[in-house]
Amino acid sequence: MKGKELLQRLLQMVISLFGVSLLTFSLMFLSPGDPVEMLLEVGDTIVSEETIAETRAQLGLDKPFYIQYARWLGGVLQGDMGMSYSAKMPVAQRLWQGLPGTIVLATAATVTMLLISVPCGILSAVYRNRPLDYLIRGFSFLAVSMPSFWVGLILLYILGLKMRLFPISGGEISFDRVVLPTLTLAIAMAAKYARQVRTAVLEELGQDYITGARVRGIPMWKILWRHVLPNACLPLITLLGLQIGWLLGGVAVIEMVFSWPGIGKMAVHAIEMRDYPLVQGFVLWIAVLYMGINLLVDISYTYLDPRLKRRGAEW
Repeated sequence: MKGKELLQRLLQMVISLFGVSLLTFSLMFLSPGDPVEMLLEVGDTIVSEETIAETRAQLGLDKPFYIQYARWLGGVLQGDMGMSYSAKMPVAQRLWQGLPGTIVLATAATVTMLLISVPCGILSAVYRNRPLDYLIRGFSFLAVSMPSFWVGLILLYILGLKMRLFPISGGEISFDRVVLPTLTLAIAMAAKYARQVRTAVLEELGQDYITGARVRGIPMWKILWRHVLPNACLPLITLLGLQIGWLLGGVAVIEMVFSWPGIGKMAVHAIEMRDYPLVQGFVLWIAVLYMGINLLVDISYTYLDPRLKRRGAEW
């Protein structure tokens, strides 16, 4: 990727981030519910109109939409995403508190997904239209068809409540508590990724050089390891990057089902409380993550694919 093209991508990212932030701010502004009332009127507590008006003025919520957005955007450009209404702390600090849990869950789910999907995808391609291929594709179709939260509830009921192998409550990050949400995410991700691995491997197995290698008597495992997998992995890098970006952005539903202390669970609570700065910070985090990972994937393609490297040199 040349410097000019990289500069264009970065400019597109800035424009996209501006659009995403403006859209999110508009939706939160137009949504029903007063964040000040939600913040002050806890339980049966009765708060006077004067206190609500004073708090609204302190938070700047009495200003028109464009002034509120301009103030928030100006703070972001200076590295300040504002204060969380509900947590009463800087948004960046609140996001950092939820980040470790999401990173642990995303890493565990990604590793588990790869351990399941890559071997299954390869076996399904090598034994195409045979019983093992039909079995893997059948399980893959079944796993893709089931909602992740439903799978999570089933695992929670069987492995947690009935068999008592894993805890079903608690808010700390620990090995025994990460197993069930990891399996829930990995099952759905592996089902999709195994089909993509199968397609990529089948495409490489149909190439003429693979036929020549088979004619020369080269063992299949050597063909797969030395030729098929290095070439098949290139189109899978983009899909893996998107999966990681989705996970790090926070899988809110799964984190809510298992009470996992991550960014997704935090974002759901922020939306319920109409915590504008925290919601904006969360959405900005996801947008930057997605765009950044896509950019890194495109850059890595230049180094991993010799054809693109030669084309870049010719330009």
